[in-house]
This record gives sequence, C-alpha cells and structure tokens, in this order.
Amino acid sequence: MARSGGKTPPLTAERRYAAQAPTPMAKRAARPARRRAAAPRGNALTRLVRGTLRFLWRLIWGIGWRVAAVMAIVLGLTTFYFYAQLPPLSQLIDARTKGSVTMLDRNGKVFAWRGETFGGKVTADTVSPYLKNAIIATEDKRFYSHFGISPRGIASAIRINLSEGRGPLEGNGGSTITQQVAKLICLGVPYDPTVWKTETDYEADCRQSSIVRKLKEVPFAFAMEAKYGKDSVLTLYLNRAYLGAGTRGFEAAAQRYFGISANEVNPAQAAMLAGLLKAPTRYAPTANLQRSQDRAAVVLGLMHDQGYLTDAQYKEALANPARLSPAAEQRAGGYFADWVMEAGPGFLTEDTTEDVIIRTTLDQEIQQKAEAALDDVFANKVKAGSKAQAAIVVMSADGAVRAMVGGRKSQVAGAFNRATMALRQTGSTFKPFVYAAALDLGYTLNSVVEDAPICLNVKGSGKWCPKNYTPNYRGYITLTEALTHSVNTATVRVAQAVGLDAVRKVASDFGLESDLAAGPALALGVSESTLLEMTGAYAGILNGGSSVHPYGLVDLRIQGDDATLIGQEGGIGERVISEQAARQLTYMMKQVIEQGTGQRARLDGHEAAGKTGTTQAARDAWFIGFTGDYVTGVWMGNDDNTPLTGVTGGGLPDEIWHEV
Repeated sequence: MARSGGKTPPLTAERRYAAQAPTPMAKRAARPARRRAAAPRGNALTRLVRGTLRFLWRLIWGIGWRVAAVMAIVLGLTTFYFYAQLPPLSQLIDARTKGSVTMLDRNGKVFAWRGETFGGKVTADTVSPYLKNAIIATEDKRFYSHFGISPRGIASAIRINLSEGRGPLEGNGGSTITQQVAKLICLGVPYDPTVWKTETDYEADCRQSSIVRKLKEVPFAFAMEAKYGKDSVLTLYLNRAYLGAGTRGFEAAAQRYFGISANEVNPAQAAMLAGLLKAPTRYAPTANLQRSQDRAAVVLGLMHDQGYLTDAQYKEALANPARLSPAAEQRAGGYFADWVMEAGPGFLTEDTTEDVIIRTTLDQEIQQKAEAALDDVFANKVKAGSKAQAAIVVMSADGAVRAMVGGRKSQVAGAFNRATMALRQTGSTFKPFVYAAALDLGYTLNSVVEDAPICLNVKGSGKWCPKNYTPNYRGYITLTEALTHSVNTATVRVAQAVGLDAVRKVASDFGLESDLAAGPALALGVSESTLLEMTGAYAGILNGGSSVHPYGLVDLRIQGDDATLIGQEGGIGERVISEQAARQLTYMMKQVIEQGTGQRARLDGHEAAGKTGTTQAARDAWFIGFTGDYVTGVWMGNDDNTPLTGVTGGGLPDEIWHEV
C-alpha cells in the first residue's frame, strides 16, 4: 500500500538481533593474524643467519647425541669385558712373584727383613678406622660417592699441572683410589718374565701415564667397582700398595715400622702410613724419620679438616708423632743378616717365592753394644777424616755368632762385609796355633825356648832372618813368656821344632780354610784369613780344643708352617788338640792380657785371654780374645791395604775389644 506523499521507503532488512561483542576465543584467534599482518618482514640477511644457526644446532645435536650414544655403548661393552675378565678378589690380594725373608734373633724378635715383605691380608672392615680414614682423606675424599672416577679431580689435576708448566698428565693425576688400584694390578695384565726383565720394570710400566692408559682406566675402574664393590676395592688397595723399605701392603708396613698390626695403629701412626703413598721411598721413616713425621702432620690436617679427627685427637696426634719400633729404629745386624742370607740355599733366601722365617743366633743387645763401641772409638780416638775401617765378630764357644759388624757403617745392607769377605794377613794372632801344636805334642807352658837372632835358608828365597818388635833379646824363656810378649824369634824356633806341617794342620783343623804359607814365615802370620775364621778358631780354644763351624742360621721355615726346612748347619766339630793343651794355651793367652801386649784389653773383675796381632808395615791390626762366655775378634785396616798410622794390635783393637 502506497504511503501519502507518493514516496516509497527504501528496502532494508529488518535487524532481528542486537549487536554482540566478539568472544575471547575469537580475540585469541584474531590476535596472531593481526600480529602477522603487523610484523615487519625484516631483511634477507637476518633471515639467512637465523636459519643457518637453527640448521647448525640441529646438526650438532643430531650428531652429538648419536656419538654420545655410541660412546656409551662402547664404554658399557668395554666395562662388561673387563668385568668378565676380572678374577676373584682373593687372587689379586698378593700377586708378588718373589717372597720375603724375615729374621728373628735368638729371643724370637724380628730384627731384619729381606725381599718384599707382605704382612698378610687386612680388609676395609678390620683395618684401624684411623688408617682407613687417613687414606680416604689423603687420596680420595669422595671415594664413597663416585663410581670409580672423579671428573672434578681429573680437571683439577690437569689445571694444576698446566699451571706448573707440566704436561696435562704429568705430575698430579687426579686418580681416585679405584684408578690407583687399577694401576696396581696393571689393568689386569699379569707379569710375564719374557716381556719384562724384572718385576720392577713391570711395575714401572704399569705406572706410566698416557692418554690411552687413562682412557682404559675409566671402564676398568667401573668394572672393578661393579664386580667388587667399594670396600673390596679399598681392601685391594690396603694389601697391594707399596709403602717403602720393602713392604707391600699396610699390614707389612705397620709391622715393619711400628711392630704392630694395621688393625691397631693410632691416628699418628695411621697418618704416617697414609703419607707414604705419595712417595714411599722418600717418606719412609727408616730413611728419614723427621721428613716422614712432617708428611704425617699434613695428613693429620686433612683428617681434621674433613671431620675424621676431633680437635682433641688432632692436637694429641701432633704432639705425639709416630716413632719407629725398637727393631726398625735400630736396624741391627745389617751385615749379619746379609751373611745369614748367603748361608741358606738361594731358592729359600735371595730367590724365594715364598715368605720365609729364619731364626738366627743374633743377640741384639750385644750387636748394639758392638756397634756403639766401634762408633765411640772412632769418634774419640781416631783422627778425623780417617778412612780406616774395622770389623767385629762376637760368638759363643760353639760357633754361634752373636754379633757382627762388617764396617763403620753398621746399619747398611748389601755392603762389603769386612768380617766375612776381607782376606787379610793375620800377624801375631796366628801364633797361638804354633803353640797349640807344640802343647798337643807334649810341650808344656813352662817349656823353654831361646829368644835370640835366627836366620833360615828358605828354598827359592834365600836367607830369612826374622826380627822381634823390639831390638832386645831375652835369651832362654818359657813358652808362656814367648807368647805373652809375642816374641818372633822364639815362635819361629817352636814352629821349626814341631814342624810346619803340624802347625798348618792345627790351624786348618781349627777352621782356617784359606791357603796357608808353605815357608817358615807361616809362624808369624803371613797367611791370610777372615776375621770370622780367626774368631771361630779361637772359639775352638775356648771350648777346650774342638773345632767349630761358625753359624748364624738356627732354622728356616715357610711362614705359617711349623715344619723346619733347614736346621742348624754349624757348631762344635772334631777335636783338634787335647783338652789339657787347650787349658794350658788359655792360661798362656791370659798372660797376654795380664802382662803382655794386650794389657789395654784387661777387664776388671773378669778373666780374659787373647792375642794381639800387627802385620807387616802395620797394614792390619788385630785383637782376638775371650772370656768364659764369648770370644770376640776385632780387625782394623784400610780397604786399599795401605799402612795404618799409629795403630797396632795392642792399641785401638784392644780398646774396641774392651768396649765390646
């Protein structure tokens, strides 16, 4: 229908709904679109850099995780390989190829060791907690928290090495205890004598550091910890570590240095033992006790800082540092121990593969006094700088050697032993054998002999006219006077009367094994002998006329076995002269000390008998004598056989003998 006015209204759609606000979802959907529309497109270089970086990151990540996965697989397989190859723990505790020799004195106390000593198995559970804590504090404070290696420790070691101008693997290694054990067992490579000349070369090769060896240590350390566990790895360390002075393992070291078990050491002793791990030979207390104590103080500080010692324990240990046991401190019988080692068969001594116990005749008290006597005389009565040497042997009447000093450095091992090795002219100490032959043939101590000039024609040498020490002649004197004053002419006459063969036989039967001179000078001691032989021969006079074979070894057995493998080899042998002749000779030799050339050896309150001796040009000076208990021989001379200055057998050797 048309409206008035004739105009038609415009056609418009009817608005059925009121206007609505956009929903949150719509806003969020619209927002990125607006941002995309609003964001600047940037230049092409920026887009290229960003794309390249994204590509490189994806490439590195892709390669990296694959390489890491491969390395993890290789590490796992290598660890499993080593794990499968590791033997039972018991086979690794003691892997020495050679054994050791422990020597006991006459009272059953240890006085010397030879070879590499193993004291027996100790475990992480049974060892002294102080020692266990000292080792961990010093060597690997994170031992119980890592898996065999310490990346932080290795990084720190490399940093220290580089800062000190060394290579990254030279010096500090940052090794954990587990890695050190891996080196000790040479990463499972056994000793092969066809590859290494000695076990020392083998161990030196095992200790060498290289990148390849360090890389092998990682899976090997993992394998050990997986197979044995922490405490067993520590047990291996306790038993395999070398700790100086020929000791392998902490039990051996505790016994060697302190005379007690590793289960019993106190904090100061534990710190000293743990301190040896850094440099066993340098810090061994037998080499330098003060240096070892200083190192132990450092270890005590580490133990205190890490909470293993209280303030009181720390102060107590510092105030009372560890000291050597009497046996380790004295190191008595070095020459004696060497001599005993030579007395037994090599396969049970020098080359033994077992741990051997040797019981000996040594008396440590007498040994110490013999060493002290020698030191005292040389310190107070010998010119400073003198190179003169001396030797002492003390033995019982049956030949059991109670003490032996083979030179002025009495505590060394493996040195030239002047008591057993030096062949020297015996001088007038040989004269008792001349008179022994005469007495055994019926002469008496009061038989008369002439002291007057004498000349003999020696076949091949011409006329020989011996002289006395003094220019005077006494005429007719008794055999006692002749020996008391060591009269050369009288002694030569006695030897001629009884026959040189008889004299030679008596001396040989008494134990002088060296070649004896064939001519008349035999009577005056031109033949050579050792101090041990001469002292043993005089022991035959002391025991009543029977020969003796000097001995130091009483018995030998394997450690832990009661069966004796070798018994005593030596002692009293065949009779050489009659008991009556021996008693008369003893009286004559007593007069040597009471009235003759050996008066400096007189002992107040004790009867003693002996004989002095000085060789041609005073190259050797001797005194050998005895009491009712022991016979003692003393020799002095220069190693190069040059004459002594101002020394005779009746001088310093007498005084050394007296002091002994």
